[in-house]
Amino acid sequence: MRKINYRLVYNRKKKLNKEGKALIQVEAYLEKKKIYFSTHLYIFPRQWDAKHGQIVSHPQEEELNRMLDEFILSLQAKELNCWKQGKPISLALLKSEMTKNEQKATGVLAFSRKWVEQSLRKDSTKNNMKTTLDILQAFRPSLSFHDLTYNFLLEFESFMISRRYQVNTIAKHMKHLRTITNEAIRQGYLSYDTYPFQNYRIKTTQGKHVFLLPSEVKQLETLILPNHDAHLQHTLDAFLFCCYSGLRYSDFVRLTAQNLITVDGCQWLSFRSQKTGVKISLPLYLLFHGKALTILDRYKSDLKSFFSLPLNSTVNRELKRIKVLAKLNKHFSFHTARHTHATLLIYNGVQITTVQKLLGHRSVKTTEIYSEIFSGTIIKDLKQCKF
Repeated sequence: MRKINYRLVYNRKKKLNKEGKALIQVEAYLEKKKIYFSTHLYIFPRQWDAKHGQIVSHPQEEELNRMLDEFILSLQAKELNCWKQGKPISLALLKSEMTKNEQKATGVLAFSRKWVEQSLRKDSTKNNMKTTLDILQAFRPSLSFHDLTYNFLLEFESFMISRRYQVNTIAKHMKHLRTITNEAIRQGYLSYDTYPFQNYRIKTTQGKHVFLLPSEVKQLETLILPNHDAHLQHTLDAFLFCCYSGLRYSDFVRLTAQNLITVDGCQWLSFRSQKTGVKISLPLYLLFHGKALTILDRYKSDLKSFFSLPLNSTVNRELKRIKVLAKLNKHFSFHTARHTHATLLIYNGVQITTVQKLLGHRSVKTTEIYSEIFSGTIIKDLKQCKF
């Protein structure tokens, strides 16, 4: 496969516009030939680091550099798609494909849906972005690119508040809209001079991590369901399994018998996280006295059925029924199992870096959220220290 090389080029024509700015382009190089693609971004000469090929000393340098990276990724994606289709790679073909991609859609929504569908993002990410577009359509069915202003963002935020969306949910949808807006700039639908997110701040709040106390987990472990409801028992067992293993719903439903491995006579669970792509290996025999293995043993004749659950929303409705039957005064969802797992490990003195590896977090900062839940843990650690 002949591979095209890409690099960012600033002020190729050695000429500034009336504002004293010049264009950033992407140079595509193959077999001693070059073509250039406009990024539609203009900056001052002092804002370009030629050595590292990036924007510096700009109020939005992080955002703009991310846009430039994504522009190159979009070119590479086009090249990869052509290769998969068996087309001989050439600069002329790449230019033709990008020209097709830049044909103007009828409006923001049409453009966005087409771009999301054709992107190389994970299906789960695509579905989340489509949900954002559904909300956007409910707010403004006919939306042009000229409508994307700072005031529009404030109005869209107010619309979601009126629908009682939580702060972090609104932030998620705003981030999706920002990603789409960045793509619109890259494709020439918008000028960065009118970038609506330049002054708009996406608000977030510290998420509340609901977890179950050991006594509450015990209530679920000893719960006897009426009429021996096998379906509800399956949901309860799956939830408890994830309390003991820390799995997300998305990882649990993708498990198979092949993910269970034996090392030195002991059972481990090995899988790759659907969300992060990180490979995780869990010593089930060590975690919570091997309670996860006890549950697996009950389903050993049909593990495929055990790892098969209805939609997450359906499971959460079933957990509400279980909560009532167990007489728990706490609202929890399937993801609470993961929070419970992490919080109880930290509370029992497991090192934060160990918990990070068990959860498959890329950064320990993500794991540290759990350590902030129990102020008592800090006191416990200090008592064990010798000063």
